[in-house]
Amino acid sequence: MADGDGAAATGKLAELPSGVEKGLPRRGKASSGRTLNTAQIPLVASHPDVYEPCDDSFALVDALLSDKAQLLTLQPRLCMEVGSGSGYVITSLAIMLRQLGSGAQYLATDINQHAAETTQATLEAHGVHADVIVTDIMSGLDKRLAGMVDVAVVNPPYVPTPVEEVGCRGIASSWAGGLNGRQVIDRILPAVREMLSERGWLYMVALEDNDPSDICHLMSEMGYASRVILKRCTEEESLYVLKFWRDPHAVTSASPKSSGSESWFSQLHFKSLWHKGS
Repeated sequence: MADGDGAAATGKLAELPSGVEKGLPRRGKASSGRTLNTAQIPLVASHPDVYEPCDDSFALVDALLSDKAQLLTLQPRLCMEVGSGSGYVITSLAIMLRQLGSGAQYLATDINQHAAETTQATLEAHGVHADVIVTDIMSGLDKRLAGMVDVAVVNPPYVPTPVEEVGCRGIASSWAGGLNGRQVIDRILPAVREMLSERGWLYMVALEDNDPSDICHLMSEMGYASRVILKRCTEEESLYVLKFWRDPHAVTSASPKSSGSESWFSQLHFKSLWHKGS
């Protein structure tokens, strides 16, 4: 399914409309739209080793809000967040799409056990449900979810750091991105590509240091068009929220497809991975 707004760019950043937003709300400060349609900051669980909602989290959620009408039209069956942290984003997405009822399922992963538990607590505090799994990106899920995810959201570890900090334990795993902040991003992109359905969309946060144009170019080589949904600048950084969708004109290798009803989410079992109740 095409993006639907005619603002596609293949392998480069689409130009933003005038009035690009400057500045971000501090933690806990929300616009009226975000208050009504997203997770409530006072109900978001916390842990010393888990990344709290901040500028990048708010930017990603606001980008999803700006695309809410298209998301509802898409009627996704399976939505997934890679690196859920506090659970603010996946909870907000579930609230936005609540009117779809039981037609949408939600899945969240994080390499940090404390983050998985915090995500679960945030979901429960808002009365929405997702299966939360402790795993590195999508390890162990790739074959079972190939071609099944309709909406993927990612706020990756994008901060440029020494390579040896990537994958470390605790809260640092939420931001340590290695050389140019791309070490984890470059692992996530092909993994998400395998998970996305034919009509699937990917929303991802990137820092200017990550070279968003190159990220879009890499995705175009995988058969995806792209555009900038939102750009925000702070005194410290420039944040982009990128959207990707399958380009019907691209010529690539065969895309993964789901194998029918027997592979659907409700029949998957994650016995080897942590989730609520295990």
